[in-house]
Amino acid sequence: MNFRGPVLLVFLLLGLLAGPARAQSFDPRSAVPPDSLKAKLEILPQRPDSLRQRFDEQRLLNRLQAYSRRKTIAGRAASALFNFTRRQEEQAGLDAVLLDRQFDRHNFKIVRRINIRTLDAFGYNLADSARVPRTVLEKGGNALHIKTARSRIRQVLLFRSGQQLEPQALAESERLLRQTPEILDARVLVNERTTTRDSVDIEVLTKDVFSITAGVEVGTATSGVITAGDDNFLGQGHQLANSYSYGRDLPQTWAYQGSYTAPFRHFLFAQARYRNENNYRSAGVSLTRDFYSPSTRYAGAISFNAYDQNVGLQAPPAGQQYVLYPLRNYVQDAWVGRALRLRSYDLGYENPGRIIVAARVINTNFTVTPQPTDAPPPDYHNGTLLLGTVGYSVRRYYKARYLFGFGRTEDVPTGTLMSFTAGYDVNSVLPRRYFNARIAAASFSARGSYLYGAVDFGSFQTVNQPRVWQQGLLGTELTAFTRLYQIGNWQYRHFLSSRGTIGLNRNPGDLLQGITNDRGLRGFSPGQPIIATSRFVVNYETTLFTPLSLLGFRLAGIAFADAAWVSDQPRGGTPFANSPYTAFGLGLRFRNEFTALRTFQLLIGYYPRGLATPNGIKMFESTRETVTFNDFGLGPPGTAPYQ
Repeated sequence: MNFRGPVLLVFLLLGLLAGPARAQSFDPRSAVPPDSLKAKLEILPQRPDSLRQRFDEQRLLNRLQAYSRRKTIAGRAASALFNFTRRQEEQAGLDAVLLDRQFDRHNFKIVRRINIRTLDAFGYNLADSARVPRTVLEKGGNALHIKTARSRIRQVLLFRSGQQLEPQALAESERLLRQTPEILDARVLVNERTTTRDSVDIEVLTKDVFSITAGVEVGTATSGVITAGDDNFLGQGHQLANSYSYGRDLPQTWAYQGSYTAPFRHFLFAQARYRNENNYRSAGVSLTRDFYSPSTRYAGAISFNAYDQNVGLQAPPAGQQYVLYPLRNYVQDAWVGRALRLRSYDLGYENPGRIIVAARVINTNFTVTPQPTDAPPPDYHNGTLLLGTVGYSVRRYYKARYLFGFGRTEDVPTGTLMSFTAGYDVNSVLPRRYFNARIAAASFSARGSYLYGAVDFGSFQTVNQPRVWQQGLLGTELTAFTRLYQIGNWQYRHFLSSRGTIGLNRNPGDLLQGITNDRGLRGFSPGQPIIATSRFVVNYETTLFTPLSLLGFRLAGIAFADAAWVSDQPRGGTPFANSPYTAFGLGLRFRNEFTALRTFQLLIGYYPRGLATPNGIKMFESTRETVTFNDFGLGPPGTAPYQ
């Protein structure tokens, strides 16, 4: 990995801190002592005590800005690297509640016209209309970028010309636009100058991200991950994603995962996907429509997936490899859901609570099953799983800043979700019932702290005697972050997340997908595959947001600590019987709000056990986000995910 850029940047900063040499000068005002009763601070300011003077980051920024104004080569390089323009989004006020009611007086008016204006990724600012691209980098980036088509913007809007304006349609449309991967920020407003008593004109203003993505995550000298994609292919909102891993363990030293997603009107999404890695291959297509908004009444999906994998049926003796057997199957899946609105006693404002009912059919056909010679055959058989769900959902959204971005508006979902799922596995070999219960809740305080918790339990039960509980799963999840602390122009937060996947009486061959990266320890590359049937992970991180900017990337410092407990017992159980795998590290996070690949991290981690390197130290690059939010819209009925 090449570190010449960061080294040159450090030397440049040291040179600026040193400052130029200055000659002594004579101040005639110091010859006559001023009248202490009449002298003012601006006439003869007091000099601060050099022994007690603290580090002044504004002084550093002023010197760096003054240096960038020089006509020298170094000065021009500093001007191109750093951006000293104070962002107006950081100075503007922030509403606590996203679903505000500033446009309630326009509810149920006829939408006369919808004016849509899209802005390129670089050089523009929704809060400053006078801001235009100036540098070569901004103009060059926009030349390579294809702006989002107006037809794509109309797909996301919850209102149409010639129709009545429903309550909260403007605020919800703005939030949905901001959540699309191809749009950085959006404003949906009423043109007050042209509005009448019975009709309105709507102004929609969006700012794109640079949608082309590429990245390299280096594991060792001979292994790593290469990613490439586009979140706004041809400006139509189509998404391409590709990930290629090399230098993996034998027998397959590479892995590939890719997908293509196309959006349509009424929030329909079609997707094709493919995955190929050691002992696992899958492919599938699907057409989905989620409960994307509290106002959504219908949702559903239909999909087809094929799987080809090799599974281990039982743990081998100590020091020996797993004996793997082929397993191939096809899955057809379809579901439909209906959200029922609750009565509202506030005219012009809907009750956020919803009663949701949904039904699902999953048909599984096995073409190849394991045939061990030294053990009874496993319970892999064709069948149809029928599922039904009844749930209660309350969804609210708040605005916040400095969570994942540097000052841009971010939407924080809160609310309550309770659901109960029951089903029946129809097959001629082992008919079973299925039960699942889930409860989740999140709150966002006025000071800016957040807490989310969820518990999920599901299991099958055989119908015939004796009635045995099988393939059970207890899932837990916790996400929290503190309020934003301020030190001058520097801000920081603490983040904490935890995820538990506890297998209960699992079938032989049911294994979790390790504890690397998003499933456990960031940057972790075990010397040998870690077999896990139960897993519990805790991730802690402190993020320090700095006012520095480099080539459009804002800079943050991070410190992290991760821990993962695993159980390798064949049928699951508590993961706390063994000592945990841990990770500790420091690093820098570069965040660019104008590109789809928004986060770029350079980290160094220490792993006391399990790492392939002998000293337990690894330097790596990652695009992993700090934490992820879970919305409170009910999804398709299903079994608790075991992965």
